[in-house]
Amino acid sequence: MAHESVYTPNSGIEKWLDERLPIIRLGVDFMAMPTPRNLNYWWTFGGILFFFLMVQIITGIILAMHYIPHESMAFDSVEHIVRDVNWGDMLQNMHSNGASFFFIAVYIHILRGMYYGSYKAPREMLWILGVIIYVLMMASGFLGYVLPWGQMSLWGATVITNLFSAIPFVGGAITELLWGGYAVGQPTLNRFFSLHYLMPLILFAFVGLHIWALHVVGSNNPDGIEIKLKEDSLPFHSYFSMKDAFAMVLFAMIYVYFVFFMPDYMGHPDNYVRANPMVTPPHIVPEWYFLPFYAILRAIPDKLFGVIFMFAAIAIVAFLPWLDTSRVRSMRYRPTAKLFFWGFVATGLLLGYLGAKPAEGGYVIASRILTAYWFLYFIVALPLLGWTQKTKTLPGSITEAVLGKDAMKNNK
Repeated sequence: MAHESVYTPNSGIEKWLDERLPIIRLGVDFMAMPTPRNLNYWWTFGGILFFFLMVQIITGIILAMHYIPHESMAFDSVEHIVRDVNWGDMLQNMHSNGASFFFIAVYIHILRGMYYGSYKAPREMLWILGVIIYVLMMASGFLGYVLPWGQMSLWGATVITNLFSAIPFVGGAITELLWGGYAVGQPTLNRFFSLHYLMPLILFAFVGLHIWALHVVGSNNPDGIEIKLKEDSLPFHSYFSMKDAFAMVLFAMIYVYFVFFMPDYMGHPDNYVRANPMVTPPHIVPEWYFLPFYAILRAIPDKLFGVIFMFAAIAIVAFLPWLDTSRVRSMRYRPTAKLFFWGFVATGLLLGYLGAKPAEGGYVIASRILTAYWFLYFIVALPLLGWTQKTKTLPGSITEAVLGKDAMKNNK
């Protein structure tokens, strides 16, 4: 929960500033925020995500200085950045791979929250803001994928924007508004470049709200127990800031390896071919981080219902605080729910695999089965398990969870 301020201005200038814009107080109080002492390394991905957000913003601004959003020059401008701009190849590789690692970190962050029940009261708003951030990331990722104006950029934009045409009455108008005409072309590229430049700034604002909400309600922890004793918490700095920094360095080392040695591994080969509206790629697929939802879209035979189910698969995550009826947060103490959770994780991975495969035969049948499990997990499994499952006994406090009952007795 929110804690009392520990900041005291030490000079006249600090006092003057604190009375008018308490930004120093905000930073000091955040660093001193009481944090559950049992946080593990899965909690470091929040800091990792902020790191990659800054990487994307900084590299994106520099790349935008050299990029030309014109259908006849966009592809060549990317080649110019890679070949002729000082450090351009590294910047482009950092930005393109940074998007993939951004999504790797956010998926781990979301799954950690689901496993340990970080969406439960009083953290509902914190969770909803996180889902909004994820949706903004998806929008920014899709817009950025179009900008290189390769074959997959053009045709991916055509397929995805065409989905809006399935909306009754207004679908056609929305699609034409996105296109800026009657097909994906120059106006579309202008729109997408402008929105892609704007989106990270909106994302940054929502991240600020997310951090603010975290400051108000405090961090959840692996045992799902609120701070009860003074010994249950430690200041965020230096105990957890150093832990975050260590994990950030390790994750960044993997990222740097891809940037320098495997820069094109996560890209699609067709996107290194200039966009040609007269030649359709044999298999149109989005970036890997969209593939599970692309598989859900193709699993539904009707176009409109496919779009509804695809967006519903994302939106339903925001309702987790109310769909999960268990009073116990952490799945450490919910063995049956834990099995269903790992089934959900496997479902997401398999849908990602199927999303990259042709929409035919057994691939479609498997996608439909897994789509059913995705939704049943949220609307059937979690509500019923919350009412019926037997849970393990929770520790009396975070300190007891860390030290054990015997150590607690000896300390007394």
